[in-house]
Amino acid sequence: MTTKRVPSQTLVHGLQIIETVAEGVLLLPQIAEKTGINYSTAHRIASALLEYDYLRKDSNGQFHLGRKLIELGFKAYSEIEIARIARPILKQLADETSDTIHLAMREQDYVTYLDKILSRRAVEISSRVGGIKPLISTGVGKSLLLSCSETEWGELFDRQSHLMGRKISKEDWLAEMREYKRSGYTYDKGEDESVIRCVAAPIYNVQGETVAAVSVSSAVDYMDEERMQKLIPQVQAAAARISVELGG
Repeated sequence: MTTKRVPSQTLVHGLQIIETVAEGVLLLPQIAEKTGINYSTAHRIASALLEYDYLRKDSNGQFHLGRKLIELGFKAYSEIEIARIARPILKQLADETSDTIHLAMREQDYVTYLDKILSRRAVEISSRVGGIKPLISTGVGKSLLLSCSETEWGELFDRQSHLMGRKISKEDWLAEMREYKRSGYTYDKGEDESVIRCVAAPIYNVQGETVAAVSVSSAVDYMDEERMQKLIPQVQAAAARISVELGG
């Protein structure tokens, strides 16, 4: 017999309060009545949501959706929009190369994969849509770092160098990053998975900000140095086309 997991009642009540405010019920007594939560519990949960900016309260005591929800909503929309716009371009790149194609964006010290098109070759790559990996050990991650300063690169190296599968000194890694920045592309030379190689390039928005990155990845058997060099203009062209679609 399996036991069904019961979600946290406090979490459910918090979501009910947010949804009720979104529907235009703005005063706490009415919020409590609409949700069926007793007033004292509604007051306690609403106070916590105020503290973390999921709700805000105006001078009339009315609740509204807070800054954090707007921020998260915009981020979710941006991810969906970038993935939607990029999809046909990624598909064309996959058809041209027969390799695994990734689209990713930055989440603090990590990349989040927004899309993945599987290789037509018998190659397994451990990434998944919605999954994360360290910036420092992925081609897309390094592309997302190209607009950062050398100081930021060095600080990231200090935090994440132990996550790289390829041993390299800080000085040599910074030299590689300088060359990548000058050339507008990046490699994964086995830092993430020892048998995988990758060519990546950054994607820009209308403000010229790096918002995502695209990559072509395959096993080292199909991706020697010569082929990686040949893929650079293809990957850069795909990134540029996505950037143009985003207004970049």
